[in-house]
Amino acid sequence: MENQNTRQNDFLPINGTDFVEFYVGNAKQAAHYYQTAFGFQPLAYAGLETGLKDRTSYVLRQGKIIFVLTTALEPDSPIAEHCKLHGDGVKVVALWVDDARKSFEETTKRGGKAYMEPAVMQDKDGEVVISGIHTYGETVHLFVERKNYKGLFLPGFVKWEPLYKPEPVGLLYVDHMVGNTDWGEMDKWCDFYREVMGFDQLISFDDTDISTEYTALMSKVMANSNLYIKFPINEPAHGKKKSQIEEFIDFYHGSGVQHVAMATNDILKTVTALRDRGVEFLRVPDAYYDTLLNRVGKIDETIAPLKDLGILVDRDEDGYLLQIFSRPVEDRPTVFYEIIQRKGAKSFGKGNFKALFESIEIEQGKRGTL
Repeated sequence: MENQNTRQNDFLPINGTDFVEFYVGNAKQAAHYYQTAFGFQPLAYAGLETGLKDRTSYVLRQGKIIFVLTTALEPDSPIAEHCKLHGDGVKVVALWVDDARKSFEETTKRGGKAYMEPAVMQDKDGEVVISGIHTYGETVHLFVERKNYKGLFLPGFVKWEPLYKPEPVGLLYVDHMVGNTDWGEMDKWCDFYREVMGFDQLISFDDTDISTEYTALMSKVMANSNLYIKFPINEPAHGKKKSQIEEFIDFYHGSGVQHVAMATNDILKTVTALRDRGVEFLRVPDAYYDTLLNRVGKIDETIAPLKDLGILVDRDEDGYLLQIFSRPVEDRPTVFYEIIQRKGAKSFGKGNFKALFESIEIEQGKRGTL
C-alpha cells in the first residue's frame, strides 16, 4: 500500500527503537527492579568510575529492548529537575537510523525543534553519531547512527556484569509507545509526527470508541513507513469524571510517555513469570471471559489460563492479539507497561477498551482521583 512516506521517498528511514531512557530518582535501585521483576539483563554502566560527574546510568537489555536508567548526582541538574517535576519518567525515545546528520537536517528543516546538534562519540570500538529533537512535553527523540560501532552500547559506557542476573521472561522488542498529551494537543502532535517526521496515521479513536459511563479519551496512532515505530497519541475527552489521561497529566505535570508496550511470543509464559516476580496487573471483571469467544471467535488458547492471568483478547481483519496492562510501576499513577502478543492482528485492542478502562476506574476510585 503506497503511503505518504513512499511518495516522499521516506526522508526519515528508521530501523527501530534504539533505546528508551528514563530519568529516575535512584538508578541503582531501579535497575535492580527491572532485573528482578521484568527479567532485563545487565549490559553497560557509566558513572563516577567512568569519569561522569553529574549522572549515573545503568543500561539493561532484553531481546531487542534497551532501557537506560539515569539518575542525577547533583541536586540542581536537569535530570534532578525532571525527576522533581515528573517523578521517574521517560526522557528519551531513541530511534535507530542509518544517518543521524541527515535525520536531524530533515526534521529540523520541517519544523522540528533542535535538542542536540549532530555529535560524534568515539572510543576503541568505533564511533556513534547522535542528534536529537524535542517532541511532546519534555520528551525528546534522539537519532542514533551506529553503523561504524561495534561496542556494547555507546562510547563512554563500560560493561556492567553483576553476579545477580535473574532469567529473562521472554520480552522481545518494543511494539509501540503511548504518549499522553494535554487537553486539545493530540492533533498538534499528530501533525508534528506527520509533518516533521513523515509518519502516517494508522488508526483514530474518539470518545465514542474509548468511553465508559464516567470517563473518555481520544487517541490517534502515528507510525513510520515500515511500521517499526508506532506512537499512539492520547488526549483527555470530557466525561462525568476524571479520565486516566487527566490523572496522568495531573501527576506527571504535563505531557509524557504513558506506557511502553513490549512484545512476547508466549504471553501466558511471560505474564506468569512477571506475576510470580511481583509485577501487578490490571484485572477486568471475570464476566469479560464469559462472552470472549463470541466476540473474537476461535483462538489457539484455552479460556481458563487467560482468565486466571487476566489477559485480554481482541481480533481485527488480520488476526487477533492478546494483551495485558500492568498497574503503574511507581507511586505516582503515571508510567505502566503493556505486554502484547500479536497473532496477525495489527490493531491495538479496541474491543478491550471499555472493559479495560472500567477496571482502571476502579483503581482510580481507590486512589481518590476519579
